[in-house]
Amino acid sequence: MVTSFNRRCGETIVMKTIESKEPQAHTANIRGEFRELIQHLRDDGKRVDEPKARALFETAAEVITGLETAFQHYEEKREEAWK
Repeated sequence: MVTSFNRRCGETIVMKTIESKEPQAHTANIRGEFRELIQHLRDDGKRVDEPKARALFETAAEVITGLETAFQHYEEKREEAWK
């Protein structure tokens, strides 16, 4: 199943919905979405000239990178809380 969302600028965002009951399937799917968003933020940061906007995009990319890492740690059971 695929879920679509429309952006204001007319682009369509497609997010895959997984039917699995396995948490790791869902965390892997979300991690992929995070990676796409991180790349999008970094690409947009290179396209704008305003330093504050660049900083905003890079900060957002770093925050989402932290979330992606947390999901990965869950999948790998690296942290004590996930064991």
